[in-house]
Amino acid sequence: MDLIHQLLLFVISLAANTFSAFSGGGAGLIQLPALLFLGLPFPLALATHKVATVALGMGATAKHIKARRFDRQLIGSLLLAGLPGVVIGALVIIRVPGRWAEIALGFLTVALGLYSVLHPQLGQRAAAQHREGWGLLVGAVGLFLIGVLNGSLTSGTGLFATLWLIRWYGTDYLTAVAHTLVFVGLAWNGTGALTLGMMGNIYWPWLPALLLGSLGGGYLGAMLAVRSGNRWIKHGFELVTLLVGIKLLLG
Repeated sequence: MDLIHQLLLFVISLAANTFSAFSGGGAGLIQLPALLFLGLPFPLALATHKVATVALGMGATAKHIKARRFDRQLIGSLLLAGLPGVVIGALVIIRVPGRWAEIALGFLTVALGLYSVLHPQLGQRAAAQHREGWGLLVGAVGLFLIGVLNGSLTSGTGLFATLWLIRWYGTDYLTAVAHTLVFVGLAWNGTGALTLGMMGNIYWPWLPALLLGSLGGGYLGAMLAVRSGNRWIKHGFELVTLLVGIKLLLG
């Protein structure tokens, strides 16, 4: 690609990942359709997008690690329950037509946004819950299922993880977004990218611009989130979930 196209990819990646890092997911809303529009077939675009989003987690980590907002129990649940789901989802998506799943996911994603809108105090204050016994088990099952979605689809699954951490585990928005971006962004997306890369191709010529945009967007969005606080993150989450859901429904 020439310099103009590389610059276009960088700008698209920077914008998509800034939104994602601020609201807790949704980079695929902009980045994946852009890769398809520029000519990549879906399997190639999906794997390339997954690799690029790993840099989103790296950029967010560079900012959020200073806030020391990480919970070891949540980290364990995200990794132990979520990663097997990601692998299963990545193995399934290359064999199953995904349009019906996208429509279902679109309705669910819109429902996430509306749920947040209708609950003004959701995620404004942390109140830890469901951290032992059956509550921990149900939480792990939820993260496993979200991991399956993350491995098989690209638009909005990080938003599911964000809201699950808030609604089930009782975190506030900033804490949930930090855990989603770092551990979903790095561990889940990295595992998905590795699985897809082993089964298919990654379009390496486009990756430098996408990685730089993801890295910068991850840091910029995390910085805005830390400075803005829970209320503005909540509004950002609601906007992105509704946009992602509509996009999935329209195809």
